[in-house]
Amino acid sequence: MSRPDVAVSVVIPMFNEEAVLPILVERLRPLADGWGRPYEIVAVDDGSSDATAVLLQRFRREWPELRVLRLRANAGHQAAISAGLDHARGAYVVTLDADLQDPPEVIAQMLAVADRDQVDVVYGIREDRSSDSWFKRTSAHLFYRGITALSETSAPPHAGDFRLMSRATVDAVSALPEHGRVLRFVVPALGFPSASVGYTRAQRAAGTSKYPLGKMIRLSLDSVTGFSIAPLRFATWIGLLGGLAALGVLGYAVISQLVGHTVPGWTSTVVIVAAMGAFQLLALGILGEYVGRMYAAQQARPTYFIAYDSLQVPHGRDGTPSPPSQSS
Repeated sequence: MSRPDVAVSVVIPMFNEEAVLPILVERLRPLADGWGRPYEIVAVDDGSSDATAVLLQRFRREWPELRVLRLRANAGHQAAISAGLDHARGAYVVTLDADLQDPPEVIAQMLAVADRDQVDVVYGIREDRSSDSWFKRTSAHLFYRGITALSETSAPPHAGDFRLMSRATVDAVSALPEHGRVLRFVVPALGFPSASVGYTRAQRAAGTSKYPLGKMIRLSLDSVTGFSIAPLRFATWIGLLGGLAALGVLGYAVISQLVGHTVPGWTSTVVIVAAMGAFQLLALGILGEYVGRMYAAQQARPTYFIAYDSLQVPHGRDGTPSPPSQSS
């Protein structure tokens, strides 16, 4: 829950960000100090294997508002954001990636819009994505159009994970029992009053992308299976169409037999059998995705484990913080 001395929390998931971290701190701190309201920067170290953890502790000694939340193991981008949301204390909570492609200068504009319009969510909209590759721009466009067509959730186009949320929104998201949630669709699905702020997406300030093609595909699958049953209906229609095609082939075979035009051949048989087999495997794969989500939900395993929270009061001679047990 929020505390009266924290007005704004900025949640930043980090995984092996040693190259960009100094640039981020140098750029973000003067901006945050200029907001004119108490704040905290919640840096979520998502099991980094480089010097990210060491750099965070170094910067924290000079920047009291920097709070370090370290996960015991890499849990993934969405889980790291969820961990930050669950522990953030601000009346407003902003989620921001560490690569500086989403400019932190826009946060002040988000705060102004939230105060002026009294909305619960302010989305950052990427109006200019020329810094992204053609493939990424095209795939993102098709991705959002596909999700909108398949589900009843309409996420703002070109809105990633750069957004401002009110305390009520954060509490509602944290209370959801959903496993493997994709926040860029979960938040719009709540239907809370919202507004948007446009900006130009920049090049990554330093380091390399932590979202390769495999993770993008996994995110897409989680988004589709988490917000739409259209693929299940698609599998049903594939089965019906396959049945009709089989009836058509049967009728053709019977008529050919009656008129004496049967020509023995294996090519058509192989093609039909292969096509039906492909449709069946596709339908099974779709069903498997949904069964897998149900299985994961039944297991109810936490999506992350907290190893360290710099907000905890140290204990003992070695100054080691008491190990938090909270997870989600």
